[in-house]
Amino acid sequence: MVPFRHSLIFLAALGLLAACDNSADSGNQNQTALPAATTQTEPDEPEAAADNAPAEDSEPADAEQADNSVAFSVTEVTQFDAPWAMTFLPDGRLLVTEMAGTLRLHDLASDNTGTISGVPEVAHAGQGGLGDVLLHPQFENNQQIYISYAEAGDGGSGAAVARARLALDENGGGTLEDLQVIWRQTPKVSGDGHFGHRLAFDSDGMLWITSSERQKFDPAQDMNSNLGKMVRLNDDGSVPDDNPFADQGEVAAQVWSLGHRNILGLAFDADGKLWIHEMGPKDGDELNLIVKGENYGYPLVSNGNHYDDTPIPDHDTRPEFKAPAITWTPVISPAGFIIYDGELFPDWQGSGFIGGLSSMSLVRVEFDGEEAREAERLELQKRVREVEQGPDGAIWVLEDGTRGGNGALLKLTPQG
Repeated sequence: MVPFRHSLIFLAALGLLAACDNSADSGNQNQTALPAATTQTEPDEPEAAADNAPAEDSEPADAEQADNSVAFSVTEVTQFDAPWAMTFLPDGRLLVTEMAGTLRLHDLASDNTGTISGVPEVAHAGQGGLGDVLLHPQFENNQQIYISYAEAGDGGSGAAVARARLALDENGGGTLEDLQVIWRQTPKVSGDGHFGHRLAFDSDGMLWITSSERQKFDPAQDMNSNLGKMVRLNDDGSVPDDNPFADQGEVAAQVWSLGHRNILGLAFDADGKLWIHEMGPKDGDELNLIVKGENYGYPLVSNGNHYDDTPIPDHDTRPEFKAPAITWTPVISPAGFIIYDGELFPDWQGSGFIGGLSSMSLVRVEFDGEEAREAERLELQKRVREVEQGPDGAIWVLEDGTRGGNGALLKLTPQG
């Protein structure tokens, strides 16, 4: 691995912080040197037999770009129980989802963590549980937020997205009021893997939902299902008239693109282009530029193989399918994604940052129009589940504690 010119620092006394609520004095936050990286051999999702394979970290696609690395420090801020996603409120407080079904509100100024009640019943098993949390673009006027989660039902389980009004109280908590489910994966199926359910709004106020194929393969190509698809909706869950398959009606009308596997990150660049990453099968993680109506080929093509080593034809054998901008073999097990536009790290403006579970890193990606390449890896020795940009331009990371609790909220700032 090419060495990087940065310093990784975190709180040494991990056991002193509570796994869920944390009311420790913020003065207890400190920084100590992190040891050198070690090889990660744990699957990205240990509960699911058919998720990304274990893999060693691979070299950056263009290793000499490591010379552009920025010196940074990492501070552990607090702990959560298997955290999955986060978003900042306008007042600087942080909403964090925990997979078992708890929505937390963390006050960074006081280092207090409260609970938001009113979350619907969550099917917490395997990769399923409470997922993403997102503010409406007009949140300051309407206080609406969106959450995604796995729910049980006829036939098994599936992802759902609900919107509600966030009512905060004076005790550092609050509740979700007038909750309404606006979207569901169709159909519900057996198993506890590949829900996806990452959320984002674009500059036009359209809601985008990643809907993974639930480890069922074929639904990714079936327009009678919204599994294995990128979904685009109005903010109330209705279908925009200009969706590419709107004239087909039913569930197909929701679909913007198809042929996806397990999408766990999406972000818009400065030009409004949508980029997503997908966990490949055995090898072949992908970064894709999403184009209206395109088919990305899974499970008919992939740059990885099935877990029993049955070959899958590569993308270049089927040019009718949209090929990825980047493929990772060995895998990085991507989760969480931002495209940075802050002032705190000026050298990183325009770069994408992808969390890595098995790679235990942040993977920095540089873009050039419709092309992309890996620039470097920022070694964290933590399973990075989520990445967000803070109001001050800091980069915030949730590491999930290997899904056994004791996950942590980390803050990346320039060193010095």
